[in-house]
This record gives sequence, C-alpha cells and structure tokens, in this order.
Amino acid sequence: MIHAPLALNRKLVDSLYLESMLLADEARSYFDAHGRAERDALAPMQRVGFSCESLRVTTRLMHIIAWLLTQRAVFAGEISAEQAAAPERRLGRAQGHDPEMVTGLPETARHIIAATGDLYARVARLDAGMSRPVPFSSPAQGLLRRLEMAF
Repeated sequence: MIHAPLALNRKLVDSLYLESMLLADEARSYFDAHGRAERDALAPMQRVGFSCESLRVTTRLMHIIAWLLTQRAVFAGEISAEQAAAPERRLGRAQGHDPEMVTGLPETARHIIAATGDLYARVARLDAGMSRPVPFSSPAQGLLRRLEMAF
C-alpha cells in the first residue's frame, strides 16, 4: 500500500469554499453587530462564554478557508498536490465548542456554532482522506500474481 492523495473534486471544493465564506459573513455580521444586544442581555459568565465561542467559530472558519484555498491553489496549478499535503498546509486543529456553555446562548449563536462545527467536521474528513493508505497495483503486478497462482 502507498499513500496517495485523495482526488478532490473541484466543484466540491468550490461549493465548500462558498459555504464557508457565506458562513464567515453570517458569523461576522452576527458576532460583531446583530448579536451585540443578545450578548449584552446575558449574565456575565454567559457573556464570557459568548465571546469564547465567537473566537472558536472564527478559528474554525480560518482553518477551513485556509485549507480550501490550498486546494484551490492545487487546481489552479499554483502548487502541487504533494506541496498541499505538507503538514503545514493541512487542516489546522480547532477546538470544539463547550456544549454546556452553548446551551445557554441565543438561538442564532447556537446555529452558527453548530454550522461551523459541522463544516469543520466535513472538511476534516476530506483532509484525513488525503493521507489514507490506498492500495496500488500495476497491471504488470496483477498479471504476475495471476501467473503465480496458476503454477
């Protein structure tokens, strides 16, 4: 077995990129402006939790977008698939949300937190698939195996 990069579909990457950018805009709009009144109505510890969760959302989105931009660079021929598979270009680690804290947050915040968690999980599965062992067999090796079994 050898390690072969997962063949990503350009349409999938573009779709995930669009989804991540829309989600980033929604998160920015909510956490920077529209969610301010909801945050201010929370108890002091919940306000701290709200701020922590907004930072986690931002971190997840930054890692996702960086990874997707790397994949787009491969499709554009700017970097090779081997360069994209380098450890520093893989999906960065992002801390999950605090379920106990999230339950006390406003509905819109919970929605954004869940959406970024789901998107991160999907991209993480794609990233993990890039280093999964893939069986490789040349036609010549297959013929040799069949000959060995015949005699």
